[in-house]
Amino acid sequence: MSDLNNLNQFNKKNILILMSGSIACYKICYLVSHLSQNNFNVKVVMSTSAQKFIGPATLEALSHNPVYTDTFESGHAMEHIYLDRWADLILLAPATANTINKLGHGFGDDLISTLFLAHDFKKPFLIAPAMNTQMYLHPTTQESILKLKKMNIEILESASGILACGEIGYGKLLDQELLYIEIVNKFENLKTNNDPKINSEINFKIDYLNQIILTKKHTVLITAGGTQEPIDDVRYIGNHSTGRTAANIADQFINAGFDVTYLSAVNAIKPHFECRLESFVTYNDLDQKLTDLLKADFKTIIHVAAVSDYSLESPITGKISSLNQSIQLNLIKNPKIINKIKKLSSSSNLIGFKLTSTENLNQIKSKVNQLFTDADCDYVVHNDYSSVHTEKHLFNLYTKNKIQYNLSVFDLSHILIDQLIKKDNP
Repeated sequence: MSDLNNLNQFNKKNILILMSGSIACYKICYLVSHLSQNNFNVKVVMSTSAQKFIGPATLEALSHNPVYTDTFESGHAMEHIYLDRWADLILLAPATANTINKLGHGFGDDLISTLFLAHDFKKPFLIAPAMNTQMYLHPTTQESILKLKKMNIEILESASGILACGEIGYGKLLDQELLYIEIVNKFENLKTNNDPKINSEINFKIDYLNQIILTKKHTVLITAGGTQEPIDDVRYIGNHSTGRTAANIADQFINAGFDVTYLSAVNAIKPHFECRLESFVTYNDLDQKLTDLLKADFKTIIHVAAVSDYSLESPITGKISSLNQSIQLNLIKNPKIINKIKKLSSSSNLIGFKLTSTENLNQIKSKVNQLFTDADCDYVVHNDYSSVHTEKHLFNLYTKNKIQYNLSVFDLSHILIDQLIKKDNP
């Protein structure tokens, strides 16, 4: 980690901020101001679209430097070379899908993209995405992000929350303070200062960066999707689980920096973001994979998978004839996999899921308490089948002494992330 000390030592550091057209442009005004106040030398390049949201005069006043907008402006035709050479660090924020895709595919049709083509890769180049969730998760955008990462460009993964379009999801520009922290953390070997105000700010940054390091060391195993119990060679007993909830939770944890392993049914929905992937088909597959994986030390296990309570006693070899008017199947009870997790990994945080199909609150409470008692869960997440396939799929989060009702999958994930970080860093 960087030695974050006297912020006044940044008076020799040149920061070039590239702004593409997003409603999040207004947030960069605070960042430019904050950098300038802490003695960074800041210059700003704005795309034509960015100027529709914020006027260049505003950034010029905040940075105390001219704002650059045109590749072919008279007297500034070589700025794509000069600015890149001048900068100690370049930040593209907000970075729209259009700009990210242009950079990823090597286009150079404006000042921002030509600056990137002229970039000296010995210098840090940071990109902070800001866009609608579907634009962020679009295969083209994700492909461009992957290409940029392979060039050692640092992607400051977008936050999740309520977007400008009113939807909830990924694509929200990182908080201005977090962008500032990312910049500060790039500069090392700074002298100490006894100014309490500065040291207070430094301590906040160190605490935050410690939190990021903790999440990267925090290993999480997430199970997802439903088991398939064979009847014959082509038929099976299954359930309606798609893995969507688990995939959404996995994306939130990966996005927050956790080291995630995703153990899912072969046909389950997978996370959008990169993580270790393992798969299962039957109850026995899941049982064996989970047993093998738990030989490693996972700090948290989130057991979302819908596991069959019953399996066929003797699956039939071949295919049952469709001419049979009736068939009899003998089902046997499967042991509860969740009840063995803490026995295999006693120090892990265990988050269990309980799906019900009832409005009877006493029955729901009894099922939840059973998970605390039999599986030794640290948290139990309850949802009801009546809302599973609706737009408002809500969850209730239980600890042994508290309930939080009607949480979206995003709210649920953030609460769990916050709780786990606090446990790691009390």
